[in-house]
Amino acid sequence: MLALLLLVMPTTVGRVSLATSTYLCSGYAECQAAGYGHAGYRQASSTAYWRMYAGHNCTNYVAYRLIQSGMPNVRPWDGSGNASNWGVAMASITDQIPTVGSVAWYKPHATPAGANGHVAIVEQVVSDTEIIVSEDYWGGDFHWRRVTKSGGGWPTGFIHFNDRVVEPTTAPAIVGSAAVGAPLEVAAGAWTPTPTSVTVRWLADGAAIPGATASGYVPTPSVKGKTLTAEVTAELSGYTAGRAVLATAPVAPGAFQPTALPTIQGVPEVGQTLNLTPSSWSPQPAKVTTQWYADGIALPGATGASLVLTRDHIKKTISARTTARASGYRKSTSTAPETTPVLAKPVAITSPSSVQGTPKVGGRLVVRAGSVRPTDASASYAWLRDGRRIAKATNPTYTVRRADLGRNLSVLVTLTRRHYRSTTESVAVSAPVTTVPEVKVRPDATRKRVAVDVRVRAPGASRPDGAMTVSVGGRTVEVQLFRGKARVVVRGVRPGTQPVVARYAGTDVVRPAVARSRVRVPARS
Repeated sequence: MLALLLLVMPTTVGRVSLATSTYLCSGYAECQAAGYGHAGYRQASSTAYWRMYAGHNCTNYVAYRLIQSGMPNVRPWDGSGNASNWGVAMASITDQIPTVGSVAWYKPHATPAGANGHVAIVEQVVSDTEIIVSEDYWGGDFHWRRVTKSGGGWPTGFIHFNDRVVEPTTAPAIVGSAAVGAPLEVAAGAWTPTPTSVTVRWLADGAAIPGATASGYVPTPSVKGKTLTAEVTAELSGYTAGRAVLATAPVAPGAFQPTALPTIQGVPEVGQTLNLTPSSWSPQPAKVTTQWYADGIALPGATGASLVLTRDHIKKTISARTTARASGYRKSTSTAPETTPVLAKPVAITSPSSVQGTPKVGGRLVVRAGSVRPTDASASYAWLRDGRRIAKATNPTYTVRRADLGRNLSVLVTLTRRHYRSTTESVAVSAPVTTVPEVKVRPDATRKRVAVDVRVRAPGASRPDGAMTVSVGGRTVEVQLFRGKARVVVRGVRPGTQPVVARYAGTDVVRPAVARSRVRVPARS
C-alpha cells in the first residue's frame, strides 16, 4: 500500500477522434518504422518515473522524456501527479506559447483529456496554430499526432520544464544607420545549440518588404520615414527556432556622396566660353541642375553647361554650382572653385619688339619696344641667360656680364593693361655672347733673328687659346696661343725698321684681333 501511495492514477483512456487532430502513427513499432520513433520508451516503459504509473501512461512517458532531456528523476512539485495537476502546480512556467520540448497540458475534460487531464511532448512547432506531439495513453497506445488550434483539441497550456529552443548567446544586431541608400547588415550573433540555418526577413512599419530576405538590405525611397524591423530566425531540426526582432529608427532621407567635384574649364576673358565639368555622385541622382554666379550672385538664365563671358563680367569672379536631387534623398550641392577676375581680351602685339646692341661682354643691349593695342599698355622686362632668369635684370637696358660669355641671351617683355589679359613676348638676342680681346706684342731683334712675345687677354676669357700668325717684314710664322701667351722667333729678316703684325684668329667666344708694332733689325757687320 505504501508503494501505491507514491504512484498516481492513470489519466486518459482510449484513442481520440478529432477533426482538428490527425494521427501520424500508432504503436511503438509503427511509429518507429515511420521514422517518428519513441525515444526508447518501449524498452523503458516498465519503469516508473517521477513516481508515475509505468507502462502505457501519458504522465510516465512525459516524465521519462523530461529526464532524458537532462532533468533529475525527482518530481518538481509536491502533491498529485495526475496530468490535471501539472499545469496548476507549475503555473509559473506555463503559458500559451508552444516550443519544441515543452509539455502540452490539457486540464480535465479538455479534449482529448478525460477527468484526470492529459500531457504530451511537443515534438515540432509548425506555426503558432499548428503543432506535432508524441504521447502515450493509459489503457491505450503510443501515438504521434498533428494538432491545429481551430475547432478544439488545442492544449490548455504549455509547460516549459526543459524546452529544446535555439537561444542566442550573442544577440543579433543591425549594423548601420537607417537612411535611404545606406546599406544595413544584420549581424546574426551566436546561438546555442548551433543552428543549421539563420534566416532574415525585413519589414517596414510591420509589413514585409518583398524580396528582402538577405542579411543585407539597402533602404529604398519607398521606406523613407518608416521603421524597419529585421526578423532573425535560427533553426535546428528538433528544436524550437530561436527568434529575434531588431528595429531601427525611422528611415532618414538618403545622402548623395560626391565622387567628383565640378570644375570650370576655359579662359576667363571677354568673348571666351567657360565650360563646366559636372559633379558626379553616388548613387546617381535622378536630376542635376546647374547655376552660374558672378561675384557670388546668380546670373539669370545661366543654368546650362557653359557660359559665354561678356563685358558685363569684367573684373568679376565666376563660379558654378550643381545640385543633385532624387526622391527619398536630401539634395546635395557642389560648387566649382571660382575663376580669377574676368579680363578683357589680351594685349595685342601689332609689331614685335627687338634688341639693339652687340652681344659682347661689357656691351649694352637695349630693348626697342614694338607697338601694341591698347597703346597705353605698360611693359615689364626680364632678361634670361640660356632660358633662365638673370637676377635683378629687369630693365630695358642690360649690360652684358662676364657670366654671359658663350651663352644665349633673351628678354621677356610682359605687356599689361588693367582689365586686359597680359601678353608676354620673348625676344631673342641675335647671337651668343662673345668677348673682344686685347692683343699686345713686344718684339726684340738681333742681327740674326727677331723674337716676338705676344699676350692676349679678353674679359671673361683672360687667357684664351687659339691660332695666331706673326709677320715681321716679309716673313710670316704660324703659332698656337696657349693660356694667352705665345713666343715667335723670325729669322732672316732684312736689316732696318720692319713692321710687326700679330693676328689672333679667335675662338667661338673670343673675337679675332690684330696688334701692330715695329722693330729695328741691326745690319750685319
